[in-house]
Amino acid sequence: MDIASLIGLILAMGLILASIMLGAAPFSAFIDVPSGLVVVGGAFAAALICFPLPSMIKSPMIAMKVIMNKAEDRLALIKSIVELAEVARKDGLLALEAKIGDIQNPLVRTGLQMAVDGTAPEIVEEVLRTEVAGMAMRHREGKSIMDQLGRFAPAYGMIGTLMGLIMMLQDMSDPSGIGAGMAVALITTLYGAIVANVFFSPFAEKLGLMSRNEQLSMEIAIRGVMAIQSGESPRAIDQKLQTYLPAKQRELA
Repeated sequence: MDIASLIGLILAMGLILASIMLGAAPFSAFIDVPSGLVVVGGAFAAALICFPLPSMIKSPMIAMKVIMNKAEDRLALIKSIVELAEVARKDGLLALEAKIGDIQNPLVRTGLQMAVDGTAPEIVEEVLRTEVAGMAMRHREGKSIMDQLGRFAPAYGMIGTLMGLIMMLQDMSDPSGIGAGMAVALITTLYGAIVANVFFSPFAEKLGLMSRNEQLSMEIAIRGVMAIQSGESPRAIDQKLQTYLPAKQRELA
């Protein structure tokens, strides 16, 4: 679980709710179901025009990854690659065949399986980099969905406000009701701003960060596989791969 994302969500919603509770207006004044339908429903409807249906169906699961994700331990990944390099250096590349089933990282497992099968290094690297490119493309689509929802929500909030103002201005016979009608009309703008800036836009940025981190881990895996296949020494592989780590983490290795 991503503690930072969870704390951020709770803190953002808590501050908004606390401000409402401490204000003069009752909490019920900030609840309006039609406004919520216009903002959330409208944003998703517009996104459906932009993206295929299967991608939109998966969007809730994509959003959940922001909370339910675990960063890969790159130091542990490097150590596992170095251990495999030691086996290959001592007993030969074919000795890794017995270890492949125990390898946790799918990219390392695929690359070493191809290497053990005698695949040319350039083909191994091409296949692994194609896997990375495919993953990056899928991640870009997920981030793009959140980005677009973050853009559409405030726009539909404004649409809902304009609709409310039009309906309010249709009946000006009771001036005392203008204030209440204006407040209801503005709720959709508030909903649009909250949904966009608490959920969709921050989720999009976090998904982008997660994708970059995963690509870095995959780059370490590819470099490690290629180094093992080329017969580099475990020490050289360890030093090479640890350049991808921050200095403090390298000191702990």
